[in-house]
Amino acid sequence: MPAGYVALVLHGHLPFVRHPEHKDFLEERWLFEAIAECYLPMLQAFERLEDDNVPFELTFSLSPPLVAMLRDPLLRARFALHLEKIDRVLAKELDRHGPHTDLGGVIRWYAAYQAGLWKTWDAIGGDVVGALAAWEARGRIELWTCGATHAFFPSLLHHPRMIRAQVELAVKSHTAATGRAPRGMWLPECGYAPGVDEALTRHGIAYTALESHAIAHASPRPRYGTAAPILTPEGLACFGRDPSASHQVWAAEVGYPGHPLYREFYRDVGFDNPYEDVSEFVAADGTRQNTGLKYYRITGGQPGRKGVYNPHAAFEQSKVHALDFAYARKSQIERLSRHMETAPIILAPYDAELFGHWWFEGPRWIENVFRALEPMQHSVEPTTLGRYLTRHPNHDIAEPEVSSWGAGGYASVWLDPGSSWMLRHVDHACSELLDIVRHHGRDEGLKGRIARQSVREVMLMLSSDWAFLIKTGGAPHYARARFEAHLARFRRLGMMLLSGQIDEPWLTDLESRDNLFEEVSLDWAFGP
Repeated sequence: MPAGYVALVLHGHLPFVRHPEHKDFLEERWLFEAIAECYLPMLQAFERLEDDNVPFELTFSLSPPLVAMLRDPLLRARFALHLEKIDRVLAKELDRHGPHTDLGGVIRWYAAYQAGLWKTWDAIGGDVVGALAAWEARGRIELWTCGATHAFFPSLLHHPRMIRAQVELAVKSHTAATGRAPRGMWLPECGYAPGVDEALTRHGIAYTALESHAIAHASPRPRYGTAAPILTPEGLACFGRDPSASHQVWAAEVGYPGHPLYREFYRDVGFDNPYEDVSEFVAADGTRQNTGLKYYRITGGQPGRKGVYNPHAAFEQSKVHALDFAYARKSQIERLSRHMETAPIILAPYDAELFGHWWFEGPRWIENVFRALEPMQHSVEPTTLGRYLTRHPNHDIAEPEVSSWGAGGYASVWLDPGSSWMLRHVDHACSELLDIVRHHGRDEGLKGRIARQSVREVMLMLSSDWAFLIKTGGAPHYARARFEAHLARFRRLGMMLLSGQIDEPWLTDLESRDNLFEEVSLDWAFGP
């Protein structure tokens, strides 16, 4: 066995955004950009590693809302239309810029890149989830699930059945989508508090990842800090994020993604070009949108100007950064292993959409990390958390500290005055939902349908994304509108049950829009 291990964990999540009532909806582009810039390039990286016989193992968590959107026929068809729109912009760009102009080379590279996306999309039949499940079946990745709608669990401690519902629905929907029950779960926002572990182990979840201080401040203090997992009193294995591995990627000033050769995210053709050239990426109100075609690197031009992006130079730089990361982990493991009775594990968890979307070279960096680790496998080996526990099952028993990731590390994002008003509505809705389900959850016909749709609306209302988008200013008006819309729909469903006046056409339309968890299980409401 090696001296120690490094575990890359990518958390894939987007809020459930699906608007069939509109031909084109801005926020659906979050999904399209993630597919084109993160998930398809990651699948391409796996193929290159496999072709070159480079061993790799990593963990990929897929939240149920993301899985639902990736599998949805409407959204998959709209993604293909999104790629076609980029094709049309590219055609104009190829005509505008000759091969020997400053931008001609990078535009032609984008044309080849776009053709590669189409090839991968067609090869997997548009089924990203199925493609990832196939890699899991081959033993290369491990798929985790997440809370059913990415609810922040610590805010639901006084509604333990709702935490159970989040876990049960997640496990069952993941199993249905991938053909395999998950053994790991990413806790939404890494939100942990005592009692959450009971809900997870009840439904077969054996391990999770937590923020660094959740492990470092556990009670009693673990012997090895974040270099080894701990077992909660319920038997849940909790791995802690390694601060140094995260710092090399996340740190704003010194992290890898800020290197001058890498692609500049904030400079896009959709904002640079004349309206007539990018009209398909301009909303009805005149708001311009990203096309994904970005011709400049972070810096390196004349003062005040960006240098032209060179993909080949950027990908070469990703090899340098991957080697730096690998050697840092090797040195870290050699140092730790001298003082540990078990093999250390370095947990490096990140948001999946960082790789490719925010950091365009990210998928190449991950690929190059595995290439860099290959000759070091006597010292450090890539692993999944499940495989590590199979080899090293015995660890300290301790209770992790209440924690989250994000600003402050202790749920400040979800307790912020700008969004904390949501909590009282959540509290009332959870209590009312349990009453509805207990009275009508096993009914046949319309009342049973209303009970199940009530579950969907409250679950969607619980998404941690709404408070996050308000706090960060990412999309505050949309986030507030979505929270209020799901609350209003839930209230109307409840009034129909009370009055007996059921608007079946409206109910049917709502079921077709908010169509998560088509076979909603309600066991959590009636069990012990």
